[in-house]
Amino acid sequence: MAPRPAGGGETRPRRIPEATVVRLPLYQRILAEMLRAGATTVSSEELAVRARVNAAKVRKDFSLFGSFGTRGTGYDTAFLAAQIDRALGADRDWPIAIVGIGNLGRALANSDGFSSHGFRVSGLYDVHADVVGARVGGHTVRHLDELFGGPRAAIGVVSTPAAAAQPVADALVAAGVVSILNFAPRVLSVPVGILVRYVDLSIELQVMSFFLARRDPDLPPVGVEPGVRPGGPGNGARRP
Repeated sequence: MAPRPAGGGETRPRRIPEATVVRLPLYQRILAEMLRAGATTVSSEELAVRARVNAAKVRKDFSLFGSFGTRGTGYDTAFLAAQIDRALGADRDWPIAIVGIGNLGRALANSDGFSSHGFRVSGLYDVHADVVGARVGGHTVRHLDELFGGPRAAIGVVSTPAAAAQPVADALVAAGVVSILNFAPRVLSVPVGILVRYVDLSIELQVMSFFLARRDPDLPPVGVEPGVRPGGPGNGARRP
């Protein structure tokens, strides 16, 4: 019989900070570029420079998932990339339902970037008669009412105008979707336990304008913490 944790309770999964999760895809993209360039090992300092964070943060991020590096030699690039893929669930199948097949919805449906990360478009939905029945990205667009009888999706993508976003979110939740990626410029109201992420270019531009308005030659580059050199600890032994 497996030993019970001290105190008789069950072992809970380690909580991973959201900021770390957000950085993982960036690390993943950097490692993919390095692998294509033939790099077999990478240090935390190298990753820090490319990701524009400090090396200590890189090491702390990876330590939350296990011990991957070796002091003095760094990380095995391919192994680290595989571990990040695993942490992000790229080794699993994630069916996606896209609702709102306008210009953005069509672009998403035709994107080649989904399948390489474990995502698969399982259904396209709209309510307009001139769109329903059309073939887009190898799929026939269904009416939103068919969401309940269509293929089950793990993630719902909302690419509708703002006015339609909340009813669409309600329909996705009612159909059993537990994660929603919202491109519409509207804050959604969803039940507790439903994960919502927002993609809004105007918000990102406003964040950039905030930093641009306060740019000062004496301040560190945006994304680098004050008082921390982008490259990490300096000229000591090469760290993982």
